[in-house]
Amino acid sequence: MDSFVRAPNQILRYVWMCLLLSESLKPVSTVTHYSIPEEMEEGSVVANLAADLGLDVKTLNRRKMRLDTIASKKYLDINKETGELYVVQKIDREHLCNSKLTCFLKLDATIENPIRMFNIEIEITDINDNAPHFRRDTMHLDISESTSAGERFSLNNAFDPDIGSNSVKSYYLTDSTHFSIEIQTGRDGSKFADLILTKALDREEQTVHNLILTAVDGGVPARSGTASIIVRVLDTNDNAPQFDKDSYTINLTENAPIGSLVLKLNATDKDEGSNSDILYSYSLYTSEKTQQTFSLNPDNGEIRIKEMINYEDFRIYDMEIIATDKGANSLSGKSKVKILITDMNDNHPEISIKSFSSPVKEDIAVNTVIAVVSVSDKDSGKNGQVDIHISDDLPFALKESSGNYYELLVSEPLDREKVPEYDITITVTDRGNPPLSDNETITLELLDVNDNIPQFPQTFYTIPVMENNAPGALLSSLTAIDPDLHENQYLVYFIIEKEIVNTSMSMLFSINPENGNLYALKTFDYEIEKEFLFHIEARDSGVPPLSSNVTVHIIIMDQNDNTPLIVSPWRAHGSVVEEKIPRSTDKGTLISKVIAIDSDSVHNSRITYQFLHNTDATLFSLDQYNGEIRTMRMFSYRDSRHQQLVVIAKDNGEPALSATVTIKLSTVETALKTYADMTEVPLGYDIFSDLNLYLVIGLGSVSFLLLITIFVTIVLKCQKTKPSKAAPPCRNSVISERNSTIADSTLVSNDAYWYSLFLAETRKGKLVVRQPVPKGARYVVSSLPRSTGLTETSDSAASTLQVNQSKQSSNRALHGLSRTISFQNV
Repeated sequence: MDSFVRAPNQILRYVWMCLLLSESLKPVSTVTHYSIPEEMEEGSVVANLAADLGLDVKTLNRRKMRLDTIASKKYLDINKETGELYVVQKIDREHLCNSKLTCFLKLDATIENPIRMFNIEIEITDINDNAPHFRRDTMHLDISESTSAGERFSLNNAFDPDIGSNSVKSYYLTDSTHFSIEIQTGRDGSKFADLILTKALDREEQTVHNLILTAVDGGVPARSGTASIIVRVLDTNDNAPQFDKDSYTINLTENAPIGSLVLKLNATDKDEGSNSDILYSYSLYTSEKTQQTFSLNPDNGEIRIKEMINYEDFRIYDMEIIATDKGANSLSGKSKVKILITDMNDNHPEISIKSFSSPVKEDIAVNTVIAVVSVSDKDSGKNGQVDIHISDDLPFALKESSGNYYELLVSEPLDREKVPEYDITITVTDRGNPPLSDNETITLELLDVNDNIPQFPQTFYTIPVMENNAPGALLSSLTAIDPDLHENQYLVYFIIEKEIVNTSMSMLFSINPENGNLYALKTFDYEIEKEFLFHIEARDSGVPPLSSNVTVHIIIMDQNDNTPLIVSPWRAHGSVVEEKIPRSTDKGTLISKVIAIDSDSVHNSRITYQFLHNTDATLFSLDQYNGEIRTMRMFSYRDSRHQQLVVIAKDNGEPALSATVTIKLSTVETALKTYADMTEVPLGYDIFSDLNLYLVIGLGSVSFLLLITIFVTIVLKCQKTKPSKAAPPCRNSVISERNSTIADSTLVSNDAYWYSLFLAETRKGKLVVRQPVPKGARYVVSSLPRSTGLTETSDSAASTLQVNQSKQSSNRALHGLSRTISFQNV
């Protein structure tokens, strides 16, 4: 409430006017009237009561002037010093008089000596100290959205304790497109307002309308009060449910777990209450397959997977969902849902063998098609794109023919002997993530063709054969290998014919045609035949047949089967040799030389000499290597005139073979020439002896045979593709030496023996001729007596080695040709 204060001059002027009015009314009433506004400040002077009542101010204390209080409240009092009536407590007219139009405060002033009472009536005038106010600060109105425009709604009016012009004079409403007010005046003059609906409400547009109603009084300045009007719009089912979208497109991966949430539909209804409660359902346009695959929750609109989804079976699901509210007159909305199934790489690629040729020949041509395969994958996109391959180590290749068909080709030549069959694994892999693959293995068998020649483990065989072998003895097994199969593998062995001195190899050797075992058909003699060189062929049974050959070198190994033959000193009869030596022979003089020969090989023909019997071991010595017998000292008168020496010649074979010779030495007293001096006498030969004649005839015959042999050999060599290894030439040597002594040497070969024999015999004036001697031949050594008086040599030989054998070939006759060497002693 506002306070109302006036200036003192104005208050005094107001009081005086009231007094004048009271004076004018004196004849009618004896009540003293004052009029003051409410809410005067404490201490404010209303009037000089003493003066108005005609009382002496100075006697007020003495006469005990007082004012009686009303309602236990003392609003006014008298100042006894001045006689003024002043305000003790603020007076609130509305509190004192409520809503009365007039408000008077009646007082009784009492004075004593003498006692007198004065009626004083003070009118309390209203000031605009109260603003209008509503009994409820907030007013709630429920208005249905279906209410038509123009409808009127009563509002609570405002109350202002002030009266008159200070009371409520008007109402104001905040701006609103839907509402306005109309001010009405009651019978008591009070003002109130009605709320009028000027425009139909829409709850879905605005559910609540908040309005401010202001009441204004007529005071100056005017005071106002406000109240809130909350208009709640009541719903009616006037809105159909609406989905967030008219259509939905969902990508769903196949093989998603059953029960997985696909989509949560959300339909809204602007209504409220049951009008906004929504039920979801499939429309009749949704297929049975879709409804079996997906479940729809009618309360919350969740679509979940009901059955396993396979992209390869169904790729697109279309459904129409209806949302219906629960209003009295239910309304519904629709939305379409399209579910696109996304392919997963859940299908393995598949391989199908459309055709396959097996077995095939190993000589199949390169780029020949042996199989046709097709590949497929039920997935789509990259998951359905496949790559096909085989191992890079295989001699095959894949070539795309058309669509998903591929041809398996031979990319390299095949060889059954290296790989008889192939396990070909065809692998197909899709391009998904992770990739899936499948494989198919086919076995290709190769048929053999005769494309391999028989192969011997060696290209050259050297086979040692011990002489004196038994006929039919197995020499070796020459087995070839043919990696082909069946008849292409069956081998036949045979000897390639080659004649040696009119003798066919098939007469000397035989081979088993089935297993290649090589046999000797005769007994071989090292001293006659030392080696053979020929070829053996292995031929398969294929068509056409293939063959290869190998060279066989037969080496005849020597056995110690020949006894040493003593050829010096020469023995005319039996094995006793008689020699004469002078008793005056000096120490170290060569008495005799024993020479033995052995037809065996070098090792077996190495000969050593020993005394088996020596009459006087201090008189003679024997060199064990060269067979020289020398005196160890000079003869004495005590030595016997006859000495007997038995010498044994032993070879180096195992077991060792030997021969002996007995030398009887007789000493003579006459002055005979020593054995060594005899070589200084010129040798004489009878040029026209019978031996020379025989030699000339023999040389002529041999020369004729030599020419024939050379001609035959040339013809045979021209017919042969491969020259045979020539037999080693026989060694014929004659060495002549005049006035020489026998050298000390170690004899290691037949040549050495012949050399020693030549030296020894030529000292006796004899000619030695060497020729090869077949096994079983009989050696005869003959000597011609030395002729005297001849100073020149003749073409005759002094000693002849005669060989008797039953049968020799022309080639053997060529190698057995004797060479005659003539020498001359000067």
